[in-house]
Amino acid sequence: MLKVGDRLPAGNLQEFIEVEGGGCSLGPNTFDIEKLTTGRTIAIFALPGAFTPTCSAQHVPGYVAKADELRAAGVDEIWCVSVNDAFVMGAWGRDQKTAGNVRMMADGSAAFTQAVGLTLDLVSRGMGLRSQRYSMLVKDGVVATLNIEAPGKFEVSDAETMLAQARSL
Repeated sequence: MLKVGDRLPAGNLQEFIEVEGGGCSLGPNTFDIEKLTTGRTIAIFALPGAFTPTCSAQHVPGYVAKADELRAAGVDEIWCVSVNDAFVMGAWGRDQKTAGNVRMMADGSAAFTQAVGLTLDLVSRGMGLRSQRYSMLVKDGVVATLNIEAPGKFEVSDAETMLAQARSL
């Protein structure tokens, strides 16, 4: 399992692009994790699934609300990562009004989630292999903080905790 001081694993995430431009075409685009994190500070939070209750009511809205404060604390970008496809993440981003604040990054095949060792088996609930709920602050591709939730909890991966950590580094 990933820990503080580890470099993020190589790989890709996808994002649904709403407006063509800046080298990105309309629709799902694939992004290299290493390229996106090199020389930057990224707040990443991951959750079990798009449109799920805690994720939609608390987790994403908290980061949207704290986006300006996180940027003021030195965070270049905020990513929401979930084991969903880019189309679902794009629709969820529209629903949550994340544009300009949180990048909705799809880990459709759970490759990133498996590589960081933070999978959650929800097969018995009809959801398949998903991500545990966690957050991390990544500086130049290296994990500076890591907050992994206990099963069924939402106590340490929230935007307030991430903001306090970003301010202290």
